[in-house]
Amino acid sequence: MHQVGKPIDTNPLMNPRFFLPIRVYYEDTDLGGVVYHANYLKFFERARTECLRQFGCELEELRQSSGVLFVVKSIDVNYLKPARFGNVLLVSADVSEIKRASMTFAQEIRLDSPEGDKLCEASIRIACLTDGELRPTAIPGSLSEYIKNAI
Repeated sequence: MHQVGKPIDTNPLMNPRFFLPIRVYYEDTDLGGVVYHANYLKFFERARTECLRQFGCELEELRQSSGVLFVVKSIDVNYLKPARFGNVLLVSADVSEIKRASMTFAQEIRLDSPEGDKLCEASIRIACLTDGELRPTAIPGSLSEYIKNAI
């Protein structure tokens, strides 16, 4: 079992798969102890943020230094099996495509290990926008190149 809260496979150049262990708390569930559907999106968000951090991208620093931010453009999600109170989940975040002003993450939530039961999968497109006007803009070059080289 992996230590909750610590990313595993954290060197994207050695292994582009990224997993974030997350424990399911009571607050994540409905009355029956099953994870509420919207909380899967929160788990995916945390894993994407930590994955970008592994690429050297601190989101607030990027906003301040480059004047850009990332927002969710679209989500295609498929719920396969329920996660329950007390489960340890591994949430993946893998960049599957990168374009000039967007990138797409292929994400999965598995039970306890990379080989565990797949509970949920999603394709999430992230757009890069200017901080002030919220207009599409290019992903900063160094980050874009680093990600392209890692995938």
